[in-house]
Amino acid sequence: MPLTLQGSCRCGAVRFKLASHTPVPYQRCYCSICRKTAGGGGYAVNLGGISDSLTVSGWDAVDVYQAEIARDGVCEVSPGERHFCQRCATALWLYDPRWPDLIHPFASAVDTPLPVPPHHVHILLADKPDWVALDPGDGDECFDGYPSLSLEEWHKSNGVWVA
Repeated sequence: MPLTLQGSCRCGAVRFKLASHTPVPYQRCYCSICRKTAGGGGYAVNLGGISDSLTVSGWDAVDVYQAEIARDGVCEVSPGERHFCQRCATALWLYDPRWPDLIHPFASAVDTPLPVPPHHVHILLADKPDWVALDPGDGDECFDGYPSLSLEEWHKSNGVWVA
C-alpha cells in the first residue's frame, strides 16, 4: 500500500493529500527554477506521487507558474506546471503533462514525516551557483544533468519502494 503524503502551504489556505510509492526525499535539484522558486538551501527536493490520488482543499488559492527556459538561444515555456499558494507563495507540487501519472510534491510542503534517505543524489549541478556549498556525503551521487535512474528505479534499487 502506498504511503499517503499530506501537505500544506505556510498560511494554511491550501492542503493536499496524495499516495506515493516514492516518498524518500533523496534527490536535491540545483536547477535555477527549483532553486529560485522553492529552494531554501540552494536546492529543492521533489518527491513522487500518483496523480489520480491527489485531493486538494483550497484550490481557489492555488496558482500555476510555467517557467521560461532558454536553450540554444531559443526561449520556450516549460510544460511543467509548478503549483503554488498565491497567498503565501509556498511551492506545493509540480505536474508535467508529459508524465500524466505523476505529481511531484515539494518535500518542503509535505507535513507527513518522511523517511530518511540512505544517500542523496545531487542533480543539475551545472546550474548550481558558487555560493551554494556542495557537501556530498558517503554514497552520494552527483550529476551535472539528470541521473540515469528514475524516481521509481532509485527507490526500488535502494529497497525503499513502498508497494
